[in-house]
Amino acid sequence: MTDILIRKTGRAGHITLNRPKALNALTWDMCLAIEDALDTWRDDADVALILIDGAGDRAFCSGGDIAEMYASGQREDYDYGRRFWRDEYRLNAKLYNYHKPIVTFLHGFTMGGGVGVGCHASHRIVCENSQIAMPECSIGLVPDVGGSLILAKAPGHCGEFLGLSGDRMDAGDAIYAGFADHYIPQEAWHDLKKTLIATGDITKIETTGQAAPTARLSAWQTEIDSVFAGTTLGAIYNTMTDAPGPAITHARKLMDRNAPLAMAVAAKIIQAARTDPSIENALDREFRYTYRCVAQGDFIEGIRAAIIDRDRAPKWQHDSWDAVTGQEVAQMTRDLGTNALQWKETA
Repeated sequence: MTDILIRKTGRAGHITLNRPKALNALTWDMCLAIEDALDTWRDDADVALILIDGAGDRAFCSGGDIAEMYASGQREDYDYGRRFWRDEYRLNAKLYNYHKPIVTFLHGFTMGGGVGVGCHASHRIVCENSQIAMPECSIGLVPDVGGSLILAKAPGHCGEFLGLSGDRMDAGDAIYAGFADHYIPQEAWHDLKKTLIATGDITKIETTGQAAPTARLSAWQTEIDSVFAGTTLGAIYNTMTDAPGPAITHARKLMDRNAPLAMAVAAKIIQAARTDPSIENALDREFRYTYRCVAQGDFIEGIRAAIIDRDRAPKWQHDSWDAVTGQEVAQMTRDLGTNALQWKETA
């Protein structure tokens, strides 16, 4: 079984992530295959739109396949992850900037690398079982794949709330926060896909869509903004009261498990993307951290605790949020010079 199905059918270029047992986790080869398909279809007059979906019932894409990241890091082979992220981020920018409509069907889990494939599309469809998140800080990473830019565009300071906590969004929250566009029950997806493939008419999505479920984030907005407007991780924590409301109670429970250094950097890059809303610059800022995170950050320990030993008890470099210094944040986010992210194709 191939990990990805790529075909041209009717008026559509159709890509299916095809690793259902692995929750369609994204491999390096899958990234390169998607990019090659987009390049092939860019000037194909027969292709009116791109359709991307995931096999199985549980996930569109649960994230990047990080097991090899751990293995290479254990060997002190830092180039593997850096090359993977370079190619993945180039794909993310290409999806964001693509001149033909891209329709993604985001059922089940869409997280991390899945957000990079699914949530830069022009037409993002969610359903009753959609769960979307950027949980990178829980494994010592930062919201990447261009996710810092989507978070920066969320209402108020929902971006910091979601990025630092890794909280999961249902369909209503995902639409409210700008990770999705249309709510369509999954039972209608088969017929909608058939229509899109046959006609290439993107307006069929609008006529099929239904009212989005109520967003929990909307009800929490004032409370979120009162705390997550802080310009640093320390300022955010210091604003949390001893008797917080439901939003902050929920966020703090998640944040207290996450890597403090990653959260401190996440706050900085989300805020930077808010004032500099360029996908290329957002990815460049993310890459400054991911380039360093295997050798210098908490990423390897985060993977160990989450998927290798599965003890859910990572031993972060910092015992708490107040142990992270501004100098450490600056070190992980400074310009990479000649190693900076480049927008050239692979050989």
